[in-house]
Amino acid sequence: MSETKETPEAPEKSSGGLGMIGLILLGVAAMAGSFGVSFLLNEPAPQAVAACEPVTEATEIKLTKKVSADQRYVELDEILITIGSAPANRFLKINASIVTNADSVKDVEKAKPLLIDSFNYYLRSVEVSDFENPAFYPHLREQLGRRAELVLGGEASQGVLITEFLLR
Repeated sequence: MSETKETPEAPEKSSGGLGMIGLILLGVAAMAGSFGVSFLLNEPAPQAVAACEPVTEATEIKLTKKVSADQRYVELDEILITIGSAPANRFLKINASIVTNADSVKDVEKAKPLLIDSFNYYLRSVEVSDFENPAFYPHLREQLGRRAELVLGGEASQGVLITEFLLR
């Protein structure tokens, strides 16, 4: 007489949901559908206009001079400031020249202390992380030029050249 032990069978799981594979298939179908809609329904981008005409024998190249005959450069004294919040661990050394016309050289010479003061004020407000971004340097030059215009006036200042830049 053998005794058979009856084990109660586990109730079957109901497959009322999509399950994992169903969800994955639904996601893939949604991505494919959205790609198809965006690819097929969007108009193509207009053709890019050529920036330059092709050079041919008939094309004459005209060069413009950026340096005028009466343009002068007035070199400012070296600017050396500490940067960052930690005491004196990093510093910035910068030499700059002011671009001006021949008539305004004496005015720029007289205003050197004011120019250096306004440049120092701006440079101390710049964060160390800004110097680590290469896109910052045109902005730096533009800001120094703007401060030179504010000190000298628009007629005397035609820009700022950064002749030496050292960040340590």
